[in-house]
Amino acid sequence: MDSLTQFVLGSAVAEATIGHRVGRLAALTGGIVATLPDLDVFVPLGDPVSDFTYHRSATHSLLLLTLAAPLVAWLITRFKQTWRDDFKPWLLTVWLVLITHPLLDSLTVYGTQLLWPLSEHPFAVGSIFIIDPLYTLPLLGAVITAQLMRRTERRASRLNAWVLVATTAYLALGFGAQQWARSEVVRQAQAAGLSTERVGVWATPFNIAAWRAVIVGPDGYHVGYYSLIGAGEIVFGHYASRPELLVSVQDSPYVERLAWFTKGFFAVGEEGGQVVMRDLRMGLEPDRYVFGFAVASAEAGDVEARKPERVAPEPYSPADWQALRNRVLGQPPDQ
Repeated sequence: MDSLTQFVLGSAVAEATIGHRVGRLAALTGGIVATLPDLDVFVPLGDPVSDFTYHRSATHSLLLLTLAAPLVAWLITRFKQTWRDDFKPWLLTVWLVLITHPLLDSLTVYGTQLLWPLSEHPFAVGSIFIIDPLYTLPLLGAVITAQLMRRTERRASRLNAWVLVATTAYLALGFGAQQWARSEVVRQAQAAGLSTERVGVWATPFNIAAWRAVIVGPDGYHVGYYSLIGAGEIVFGHYASRPELLVSVQDSPYVERLAWFTKGFFAVGEEGGQVVMRDLRMGLEPDRYVFGFAVASAEAGDVEARKPERVAPEPYSPADWQALRNRVLGQPPDQ
């Protein structure tokens, strides 16, 4: 999730667990601790593919964060003399704040390696978009209100706790909606004669009402949208992909890692003499995918592996946002 969401979730968790003991500093400290796992973005790993695929690995490991929690809690208790007898409450708070960060991240489509180093499997549910105001704003409101209501401490804590419950229920609702949407996508894809061997269904930006489906096949991929508001027939558009361009460079560690990290949801094309792999899970078709990488050169018919470069997507247009609005409402994009 985005940094603001992680900060306010950490603040809300800290408010719920230790806010009654330490006051307003609980929310601020919880928010700061919640940002720690994302500091790995400031560590360059030598190439954009590594930066992309190793983010949310070691620093998002439930095991390593659990091991780090006592040290972080001890450092916090050194901050104020009056906190030195509160190590155990701070340890519980810090642990909860740290592990809720990667658990929330794993519900997005990016990929979070929760079990590193035991496993590098990138958990990526995709039941919530990386930015969802309906999740973030209630948490933000609860944290701010709790600080303003500090004199009525019990009411503040109760409000904060109820909002945590409600936002967690929202996450569960998103997961349930995703499963429903997936069943409809598979049913309609099969009725349309499409292969459903590799199907992905993920939340569209800022909501859990409209779902984007990607079906990868041997001759390209199909994309369709399903809305819970205006549920109806899904129109699957077809888009070309040229995986044969990777045949001579399939042993490239960058190609292998991108194919693994995207779980096969990638498209391949030739652009300006470069072979480009695009992650189909985040963005819009045909060229507005957030993550794309040039992994080989393609000149005079010869494809040769190269050090990867990030390929920036085309910017979203007002028409794209209008199409998203229509998809949420279950209307054709051009209405």
